Amino acid sequence: MSSLPPIRRVVTGNDAQGRSKIVWDGPAPNSHESSPGSGRGHTDIWVWEETPLPINGANDDGNLKYVFAGPPGGGHFRVVQARARPADYDRSKDPEVIAPHPPKPQPNSQGLWVRGGNSMYESAMHKTQTLDYGIVLKVGRDLVLDDCRLLMNVGDIVIQVGAWHLWCYPNGVQMAFDMIYADFPDGPKGLAQGNDKPLPAPKLLPGVKPARRIVTIDRTEGRGELVGDTPAPDVRLDPARPGYACARLWVADGHPAKMVYETLHLPHTIEPPPRGSVCRVIDYPPDATWKGKVGAAEVAAFFKAMGSPGASTYSPSAPHPYTQKTRTVDFCCVLEGEITLVLDAQEVNMRAGEIAVLRGANHAWSNRSSMPARVSVCTHDGKN
Repeated sequence: MSSLPPIRRVVTGNDAQGRSKIVWDGPAPNSHESSPGSGRGHTDIWVWEETPLPINGANDDGNLKYVFAGPPGGGHFRVVQARARPADYDRSKDPEVIAPHPPKPQPNSQGLWVRGGNSMYESAMHKTQTLDYGIVLKVGRDLVLDDCRLLMNVGDIVIQVGAWHLWCYPNGVQMAFDMIYADFPDGPKGLAQGNDKPLPAPKLLPGVKPARRIVTIDRTEGRGELVGDTPAPDVRLDPARPGYACARLWVADGHPAKMVYETLHLPHTIEPPPRGSVCRVIDYPPDATWKGKVGAAEVAAFFKAMGSPGASTYSPSAPHPYTQKTRTVDFCCVLEGEITLVLDAQEVNMRAGEIAVLRGANHAWSNRSSMPARVSVCTHDGKN
């Protein structure tokens, strides 16, 4: 049995009347330890082999075949975990140390190249044929590129656009990755395409906690480089809910994903482009701060401002004013605080480090605590 700490995963579906409900709620079952008892490895939350993602079905697609770089027709959402390095660790006696070497394909792993440099507490310098949304859930870790080294803390998100990189985790780690198969027009080089300029760092808004966005890419062959490390530049507020903030970090406008420097010039909508995805971080203030002050007009104004007026399922009898439904699969990680996932037929309380997979669900997020809550949401185009 795996010694990896369990990851709570809530997966939604629909009942015979079409009402959203919980299908699975418990530890994600598909864990892969790097070696028995090591405390290092991956837990697959969800895997998809085709794009758009199916939003129906009775199978638990978290149990599909394990492939490190993910299926070429789709991708996967997984959590990487590792224990902290002991105080008496001696790298010279580490049996897993591999010296740096020229780039080469990893055997039996399509779309993965390595350059060595790994140990029990550092990954190899590697590159995958994927666009990754990497979200730190618990404990920070160092992101090492060819031109810099960055400490990532809880809630920070890196957009890895097919870049060479390695991870150093002396204090352990728990980090989620949404890995989406990408288009490498130049083969294994996987270089940046086009010349879109990253948006400038935004002026910070009073009372809004910034969401850190790191973007990496390969400008030249064999060299992972930093594109930007700033607060997310596209933030939308809701005047009816002071303290609400939705930061958009990246958009993929098709599948396979493109190797580009920036995507936030694309239209702002809750739904992703066809065959695409959107990565966001959303802050929810306590419901008590706005409850009783929001009605049909305020909700309609919010969804219009988000570019998706048709996503709202508001009605006076709805379980929450901000219920919404889209033809998408959403991977939602609670980053801070406590929050309640409200569905048609059920609701469930969730805490930091827990993950929900919403499959075309009519839903809302309700913060019934006295403190703000923060949730990352990776939304993918779906199909019935």
